[in-house]
Amino acid sequence: MRIFRRLNSLPASLLKVKYFGTTASNTSFPAVWTFCGQPLNRLPGHLAAACRNSLCTMPEVPEQKFDLDLHSPHPRVRGMTTLDRAAFKRNVVIPALKVNKDLLSKLEKPLKRVLLKRPGLKRVVEDPEDESRKFLLLDPHAISDSCSLGESEQQILKSFNISPEIVKYNQELTYDHFKVDEILQAVLPEGQEVTTAFSRIGHIIHLNLRDHQLPYKHVIGQVILDKNPGITCTVNKTNTIDNAYRNFQMEVLAGEEANMITKVKEHHIMYEFDFSKVYWNPRLCTEHMRIVGLLKPGDLLFDVFAGVGPFAIPAAKKGCIVFANDLNPDSYKWLQHNCKLNKVDRKVKVFNMDGRQFLEEPVKEELTRQLSLKERNSCLHIVMNLPAMAVEFLDVFRHLLDGEPGSTSLPTVHCYCFSKHDNPAQDVQERVEACLGISLEGLCSVELVRNVAPNKDMMCISFSLPSKVLYKPLSSLKGADNPQEPASKRLRPNEEPLEEKNNLMV
Repeated sequence: MRIFRRLNSLPASLLKVKYFGTTASNTSFPAVWTFCGQPLNRLPGHLAAACRNSLCTMPEVPEQKFDLDLHSPHPRVRGMTTLDRAAFKRNVVIPALKVNKDLLSKLEKPLKRVLLKRPGLKRVVEDPEDESRKFLLLDPHAISDSCSLGESEQQILKSFNISPEIVKYNQELTYDHFKVDEILQAVLPEGQEVTTAFSRIGHIIHLNLRDHQLPYKHVIGQVILDKNPGITCTVNKTNTIDNAYRNFQMEVLAGEEANMITKVKEHHIMYEFDFSKVYWNPRLCTEHMRIVGLLKPGDLLFDVFAGVGPFAIPAAKKGCIVFANDLNPDSYKWLQHNCKLNKVDRKVKVFNMDGRQFLEEPVKEELTRQLSLKERNSCLHIVMNLPAMAVEFLDVFRHLLDGEPGSTSLPTVHCYCFSKHDNPAQDVQERVEACLGISLEGLCSVELVRNVAPNKDMMCISFSLPSKVLYKPLSSLKGADNPQEPASKRLRPNEEPLEEKNNLMV
């Protein structure tokens, strides 16, 4: 019994040492201390009680009182394929100060460092138990492990005679509090890429979902619709643009399905069109203005694949003469509509033809006329914005015109194309040179327009058409030195065909 009395009277500091157990090297300690290394439920009752009373002086790790993650919805939403907004509710505990109403305006600035910074949550909320006070919510990351503010903040509160005591405030987080990326990261399987980028076309949002996102497509579409005011529907592209009309099949994910006619404004110019039937990409607005910036009033622009007019109409607004063409009858209709809408219909000649036919007929005719002028101050530009296949149309320019080149400047071509090459600029130049049959080294510039996919770039190559390409060579006389021609049709040394004579007079 005397041993047990001595055990109870031992200083707590010595017992703390023995909390870690006894080893062979601790032979100088009394043997009874070895009991402290045993589970308390295996000790005699009076000894266990004594040990409990002594061991309770051990410091305890403070329990976390506040929620540090205020950006994640409830875990039960993981894998959701039909949106259930109520399932996102989650209760969190936020640190707060109770402050008199008349002091709030004086405290927000000096306490800015420790105040709650969660978008969608108010920093100041009502205290239902005391109308004279309000809760000032704090950032849980700014609170120390001892659940107190820093010394500087405590001094600020002391100067206003405010208690530094931090209280718990229970906050309910709902679907409305979370942002698009926070919701989708909670819904999709962990580690999968979340779609937050999209194109907005008037009241329509256009998505390009990846395969792993398709099971959640309706949730994704509805969330993006909910979080973007002014949007009435979201659509997903279901195939690539692989047809001559440059439109794509789409699926409505959320919202109104019937209204696909939309209105957009780009650089102070208004466009209207049926998005389900024409091509429009708002990511090209900078490129539209770059090309238009190269033009001067009075210049001629030939827009081979004009769409609804994003190159043609601003060029006409600048005072240029425009020949605009598109094979898609819907694009042609909306191109005419937009020219009238922007009051440039008298400056734009609109065509509904295949691009090759457009180049071989109206463009050839106008180029022949313009290049035959002795004096001409205007420049000629040809835009070919069909990146999937525009390069294939360049062979049209080979020997397109008859006669000899004049002294005036020749047309500048701006041709768009895609490249998956490691060196896309070199790749584009080589492909264009192969179509033209001539080197463009030092005669062209290649611009990166945008990155379409991780390994796919949209490029624009600009070059002045070489005269050797644009004009037929003078030696290409019909039947000359052609062994396949009948002998009676070969030229005699002092003969030249009437057709060639006429061509040389143009």
